[in-house]
Amino acid sequence: MMEFFNQQMHLSGLAQAAGNPVLACQINLDKNFAFLEFRSIDETTQAMAFDGINFKGQSLKIRRPHDYQPTPGVTDNAAVAVPAGVISTVVPDSPHKIFIGGLPNYLNEDQVKELLMSFGHLRAFNLVKDSATGLSKGYAFCEYADVVMTDQAIAGLNGMQLGDKKLIVQRASVGAKNAMGQQAPVPIQVPGMTQVGQAGPATEVLCLLNMVTPEELKEEDEYEDICEDIKEECNKYGIVRSLEIPRPIEHVDVPGCGKVFIEFNSIPDCQRAQQALTGRKFNNRVVVTSYWDPDKYHRREF
Repeated sequence: MMEFFNQQMHLSGLAQAAGNPVLACQINLDKNFAFLEFRSIDETTQAMAFDGINFKGQSLKIRRPHDYQPTPGVTDNAAVAVPAGVISTVVPDSPHKIFIGGLPNYLNEDQVKELLMSFGHLRAFNLVKDSATGLSKGYAFCEYADVVMTDQAIAGLNGMQLGDKKLIVQRASVGAKNAMGQQAPVPIQVPGMTQVGQAGPATEVLCLLNMVTPEELKEEDEYEDICEDIKEECNKYGIVRSLEIPRPIEHVDVPGCGKVFIEFNSIPDCQRAQQALTGRKFNNRVVVTSYWDPDKYHRREF
C-alpha cells in the first residue's frame, strides 16, 4: 500500500519533493482499514484527493482519524487537483448533488456508477449501505464532473424501470427528503426532453443506456458482433428498420457514444421491446431504456 500511494503521489504531481511521501503504514485486517503516515502536513492534505481511488479492485475511502486535531490555518478544503479517473466517495452538498432512489438492492457500486456514467464522468459518488450488513439501502448520491450533465441525467433516469422498481432521480438539495418519502419529484424541464417524472410518448425509436461501453465498440469485429446480437434480440419483439450505435473516434467528442438506438417498424413493436428490455442484464450491466424522437434520430442527434 505504501508503494501504491507513493507512486500515485508522484504520478499526480502531489509529491512536494523527491523520495517517498509515505513514511509508514499500519493495516488492521480484521476491520479492513489502514493508517498512513506522511512526511509532511501539506502532502497529507494533498493525499485526501485520492478518496475513491481504486486499489486492487476496491474503491478506497480516505478520511482523517477520528481523533484528528487540525493544525490552525490548515484545511482539507484547500483547492486540490483531483487525480484523473478518481471518483470521490464524499458527495458535498451543492446545487448539483443528485439523489438516486429506488435502486434494486442487488446492484453493487460499480453497476450503479456504470449506469450513472452513461451520461458523463462522475466527480463524486456514494451508494448508501447498511452499516451492519454492508448491503445497499437502495439509494445513492452523486455529482457529475460537468455540472451541465446534472439536468440531463435527471431527465434521462427519473422514472426509469429497473427490474421491479422505478428510479427516483432529482437534485438532493431540493428533493431528497420528498424522494425518500416516495412523494412526487420536483419537476425540472430540460429543453428538448420530456418533463421529469413522465415517460413521454412512445415512439418508433428506442434508446438503450448502459448496454455497451465505448471501449467495447473500438474493435470492428466486436462492434459488428454487438450490433448483430442486439438486432437479433430486438427482432423478437418486432421488425427492426435500423440500428445506430455511435462509436468512439480518437480526439473527437462523439455525441451519444455508447448508447444504442433501435428504430422499429411501428410504435407497438417498440413498446414491446421497451417492456422486455428494461432492467435486463447485458454483459452484467442493467439496461435502461427510453423512447427517442424519430426526427432527432434521423438527423443523427444522439
